[in-house]
Amino acid sequence: MKALVIEDDQDVASYLVKGLKESDFVVDHAADGREGMMMAASEDYDIMIVDRMLPGMDGLSIVKTVRATGNQVPVLILSALGDVDDRVEGLRGGGDDYLTKPFSFTELLARIESLVRRNRQSAETETVLRVADLEMDLLARTVKRAGQSIDVQPREFRLLEYLMRNAGQVVTRTMLLEKVWDYHFDPQTNVIDVHISRLRAKIDKEFDTPLLQTVRGAGYMLRETA
Repeated sequence: MKALVIEDDQDVASYLVKGLKESDFVVDHAADGREGMMMAASEDYDIMIVDRMLPGMDGLSIVKTVRATGNQVPVLILSALGDVDDRVEGLRGGGDDYLTKPFSFTELLARIESLVRRNRQSAETETVLRVADLEMDLLARTVKRAGQSIDVQPREFRLLEYLMRNAGQVVTRTMLLEKVWDYHFDPQTNVIDVHISRLRAKIDKEFDTPLLQTVRGAGYMLRETA
């Protein structure tokens, strides 16, 4: 996969480029907004990681310009601005995800993989998701495991869909709050724990092989084997 990193802080840029290359990405880097915009316009990328505050041209303007050309490449915005209004502005400006500095590279990589996978799945107009013997029909809004129908509530359906789209990958609590509940802040409640518990009881309790795993200190993962 090919990534474009637009970041003027050399330490952050080196950290990103090194980590992405070690994760088998081909990486281009621009330290200036205008240079980054030219690269985005002249090359095809699987993912763009764009700092919000840049010399020459700010990150949000880059994203808006890219979207105006019809380019739907997934964009992850990096920023030291972490207020809800800043996040909303970034997402409404065309960003697909928004991560505040400082950040964990592990979470950044998980978000990148999720964005790339979702973009590919969208291009393939996938209507049925499958993980082991668990099946979700996105059009009929039904869930089955081993052919047995499972009744899930709308929020549980959305949670399970996100987990299935990211099967085999760790999904953090922050990612779930943002993508399933549309929270761009921590509400300081146990809402995730409650819904995970309910979902686990429905898709795992009556079956021999558990699919929904808790990754201690990291988040959750839907996978075929324990």
